[in-house]
Amino acid sequence: MTEYRFRPRFVILAWSAIGVGGFAMGMAWVMQLAGQSLWVTLGFGAAGVVLGSLYLASPAWRYRALVDDDGLEVIDGRGDRRFRIEWSEVDRCIASPSTKTCYVSGGSAERSLIVPGQGAVAPYDIDHKRALYDEIVKRVPPERIEQVDLVEHAER
Repeated sequence: MTEYRFRPRFVILAWSAIGVGGFAMGMAWVMQLAGQSLWVTLGFGAAGVVLGSLYLASPAWRYRALVDDDGLEVIDGRGDRRFRIEWSEVDRCIASPSTKTCYVSGGSAERSLIVPGQGAVAPYDIDHKRALYDEIVKRVPPERIEQVDLVEHAER
């Protein structure tokens, strides 16, 4: 069984929010010492630090996709199963060989997974996503794979 961890996709944005928020809080504190009242700046700075930190600490980044000879499974940080799709249950796999992006559907949105390749729209990233793409395309029955240039342009 091979394991692939979910990762935050917008790490730079989160760290930027933390950095700018921290800077704004520091400046508000310095200006407060100079007699200026900058509570709004302090509040927005704190919001940036809190939101950036919450994004980076999200439990979604502890999810893992597991692949074995029988199917694809997604589990959370506690090891509880979110869903499992046997390879014979895959009703559709849309794959883009050029971007190494694929969408695997087990019949419903709750039982589907996007492996985000280059330029793909997804709120997360996955470690070793090219290897995961290759494993999925290798195991899904060929008649259920639809190859496209971009997954986003495939017919739904």
